[in-house]
Amino acid sequence: MQLLLEDLGHHVVNLGPCIAQDEIVESCCKYQPDLLVVSSVNGHGFHDAEQLVRALRARWELAGLPAVVGGKLGVHGAEGRTGHRRRLLSAGFDAVFHDEEGLAPFTAFVTALAADRPPPVPAGAGEGAGR
Repeated sequence: MQLLLEDLGHHVVNLGPCIAQDEIVESCCKYQPDLLVVSSVNGHGFHDAEQLVRALRARWELAGLPAVVGGKLGVHGAEGRTGHRRRLLSAGFDAVFHDEEGLAPFTAFVTALAADRPPPVPAGAGEGAGR
């Protein structure tokens, strides 16, 4: 995921695997990212992700942070996908990507998100205004 995001032109702060929920929330407050990406590979990501996004949305300074989750979110196969997606979106994720979908939907989401963001203000712009 890190390499893909970097290839799309984004700076990535990778917190690593198995990070505590509180550390993720505090890191988002500290770094103020443009997007939080949560990836699950073990099939148990659904429950942790649901709790994480609720904690994230409870912080006023992170209320508008786009957050997505993807990967192997459950162990019940196709029958759990729709329910996972519905509950995770309801809990506060902006998008949910299941591993069977491949990377194209995620890449399209990230690309659209970047296109909707205003361009960065150059360093020093606005200094001395009104003088």
